[in-house]
Amino acid sequence: MGSRRKFLLFICIIVGCIIIACKNIGGGDGPPPSEPSENQDYPPPPPLPCPPKPSQSPPPKISPSPQPRRPTNFESSRLALVFPVIQAFKKKVLFDPLGITNTWNGKNICRDYKGFICDVVPDKNEKALAGVNFNSFNLGGPNLTLTDFLIGLPDIVFFHANSNNFTGSIPTDISKLRYLYELDLSNNYFSGNFPYQVLSAHHLQFLDLRFNAFAGLIPPQGFLLNVDYLFINNNNFFQKLPDNLGSTKAHYITLANNGFIGGIPRSIGQASNTLFEILFLNNHLTGCLPYQIGLLKKATVFDVERNGFTGSIPHSFQCLKKMEALNLAFNNFYGDVPEAVCSLPELLKFTLSYNYFTKVGPRCQELAKNGVHVKMNCILELPNQRSHAECADFFSRTHSCPNETSLTYVPCSEGYSRAQLESSDIQLTAPAMAPVQAPRWVTYDALSSNHVIINRRLYNNN
Repeated sequence: MGSRRKFLLFICIIVGCIIIACKNIGGGDGPPPSEPSENQDYPPPPPLPCPPKPSQSPPPKISPSPQPRRPTNFESSRLALVFPVIQAFKKKVLFDPLGITNTWNGKNICRDYKGFICDVVPDKNEKALAGVNFNSFNLGGPNLTLTDFLIGLPDIVFFHANSNNFTGSIPTDISKLRYLYELDLSNNYFSGNFPYQVLSAHHLQFLDLRFNAFAGLIPPQGFLLNVDYLFINNNNFFQKLPDNLGSTKAHYITLANNGFIGGIPRSIGQASNTLFEILFLNNHLTGCLPYQIGLLKKATVFDVERNGFTGSIPHSFQCLKKMEALNLAFNNFYGDVPEAVCSLPELLKFTLSYNYFTKVGPRCQELAKNGVHVKMNCILELPNQRSHAECADFFSRTHSCPNETSLTYVPCSEGYSRAQLESSDIQLTAPAMAPVQAPRWVTYDALSSNHVIINRRLYNNN
């Protein structure tokens, strides 16, 4: 019996230890385990692991993310979005002679911030920053770039920054600006190659890069931009004009004051329904004028002053019925001036000075009396002409055009016959020429570095 009692006592001791251990581990309220008895025959076994005590409260529920609230003190979330962008740009402006950035305080951007224009963006139906007009602010700073600023204005429609001190390049992801129609970076300090980034801005209608330090080549795609205005004058571009020049959709083009070489591509005639004004003046262009220029039936301004062109005036110029300003001065043109060209009905400015023309008819002479410039040619019957020796020296050298016969071609259905055009002695009747006026044409305005050209196209005009 003694052995049996000892066995039962052993079992009880084990069960008691397990219960006590489970209470201690599980955080129970039982008393602590007692010290083992000195008469205990076997040491107590290690406590067995107990299952975790079930939680007294259910796990917290995950609440859905709260809907974004319109930022306080801003008129809209779109304006709150551009606020830090403007403030970051403000820190870059270290030269502000007009104190423009002093108005960039507070959160009422549309009312208080000079140079920023707001409108209701269509797809969001809330007020947004639609336009930037920094023209003539003369803002400056050693790190005044567009890299983060322009791309941080996602709803921008126009960005005009004529006459400031921007440097660097244009953001590469400018195509993300879905409403950008007008970009004017003229009269700044941009440099490097032609900004290829603008080729991805498919909605641009106004591109003004004049009076910067861009250099090198203009890619052919530059003349495929679907813009109405393309002003790239007064840079350092040096190249032949691309053959696809006539593919341009632009109405107004200024290529003046660069380093273009070669001739005018014959493709220019393809722009007959789109091109209104084009300036080639003060480059290094050479050769004879292609007759296809006469196909520009909507053109009002054509200017090739101060180049190295030669040959005679193409008779196709009589087809330029809307021509108002025609400037051929400071070249090497020669021969007779066609009476039909002097009889163009809308002609206000016709400049032939500093060439080697030898003959003008009655109509052209009448224009000369009314201010049309023909001085410094070789026209014996008119005053202020080149000396006999100078004219003789010029004609002692051979001058010709590759397609001489094409210069007498008249592409328009109406007009004078070839026999008439070859003679400058025929008396022609034409409307009296209007008094010579000061230039009032868009492209001539672009020859001024600080001229402000603003179209301000906003969402509700799109």
